[in-house]
Amino acid sequence: MKTAQQDLTQGPLEKQIMLFSIPLVLSNVLQVLFNMADVAVVGRFAGPIALGAVGSTTILVMLFTGFLIGLASGVNVLTAHHFGAGDWKGLSDTVHSAALVCAAAGVLLLAVGCGTAEAVLKLLHTKPELTGGAVLYLRIYFLGMPALAAFNFGNAVFSAVGDTRRPLFYLSVAGVVNVVLNLFFVIACGLDVAGVAMASVISQYISAVLVVTALFRSREGYGLRLWALRFNKSRTRAIVAIGIPSGMQNGIFELANLFIQMGVNTFSATMVAGNSAATNADALVYDVMAAFYTACGSFIGQNYGAGKKDRIRRSYFISMAYSFGAGSLLGLLLLLFGRQFLGLFTTDPAVMEAGLHRLTIMSLSYCVSAFMDCTIAASRGLGRSAVPTVIVILGSCVFRIIWVYTVFAWFGTIVSLYLLYVFSWSITAIAEIAYFVHVYRQETTEMT
Repeated sequence: MKTAQQDLTQGPLEKQIMLFSIPLVLSNVLQVLFNMADVAVVGRFAGPIALGAVGSTTILVMLFTGFLIGLASGVNVLTAHHFGAGDWKGLSDTVHSAALVCAAAGVLLLAVGCGTAEAVLKLLHTKPELTGGAVLYLRIYFLGMPALAAFNFGNAVFSAVGDTRRPLFYLSVAGVVNVVLNLFFVIACGLDVAGVAMASVISQYISAVLVVTALFRSREGYGLRLWALRFNKSRTRAIVAIGIPSGMQNGIFELANLFIQMGVNTFSATMVAGNSAATNADALVYDVMAAFYTACGSFIGQNYGAGKKDRIRRSYFISMAYSFGAGSLLGLLLLLFGRQFLGLFTTDPAVMEAGLHRLTIMSLSYCVSAFMDCTIAASRGLGRSAVPTVIVILGSCVFRIIWVYTVFAWFGTIVSLYLLYVFSWSITAIAEIAYFVHVYRQETTEMT
């Protein structure tokens, strides 16, 4: 496939960011559809118990995948810096070191996930009737962690150099395979939760093989060479310095959400299943908005490397506006068509009503998260990751845990549990914006 890399340091930013983000939006939506297909097929063809079993694993899956995505963001930022500065030696060293770091992370998460799945689900007070299916789903799903790490690595490299089309193509191929295998394993083979997990793992390895093969075949400075695969000390340290805090932030963020899941699990199995169905909207909206965060980090990274102060600032505001608009539009559509959306995952009226509790509140809240997440991406684009991570831990993680044990414990209603999202996003956003303004002024003082 012809290279589609772009110089993000020149040209009209509004148009560039939108064109850059559209393939990312489609790519992210396809990744969400992997999991949505799992839940939809199970919910419609295997019943509410299987739906609840798969749905109860969502946060734990996101805990591990979020770490890999965060680690890849460090790869994205450093690749963009070197590409924007025209530092081809640094670019090659970064990409080859990152490949090994991400591979190691994928294997480690495979071992940890399979070994701790049952214990964690019990710690979360997962309903006994859901535990067996949930453990089986997780142990199969975690076999795909190395593939997920490889795909996110390749996606980060291609996005950093302005090529968002190839990862979309590879994910499209894997997505078709995933849907076909879901239907085959569940309907034809009767494998319910095991079937959808197997389909996801197979599709993840297909997308990983395609993106890594493309990097090995590339003749550009960011292409992989077998003989060059080694840990460069300084580049590895830089990847870890940005990627690990980012990955930990995503992981700890989901760890805090585990406390929310514990709160949900105190209600009936019907409420758990309804929450599981409605949570699919979270992933869909977040990942559409996340495309603009990736654009923000890539554009700021390249322009920071090129020393272009004005384009750094404008990239931030344009990406923020796009992500806020996407969150607002999708939230409005879910508010209007929430019942139809939930109908994709369940035909049980009680489960649907339970899901509407979450969907109604969240549809009005999604857009607020843009102020937090886009600003975090902007700070990382400038090479700063540790402080944004600390802010998120305090503002969105610690705050959520406190909310669960105070506000939710006092009112004991599902509404009081779901409201913590918008409050935690707002508090965190204020602190993240203040930090970014400080860093931007510090880093751009000597730029022309």
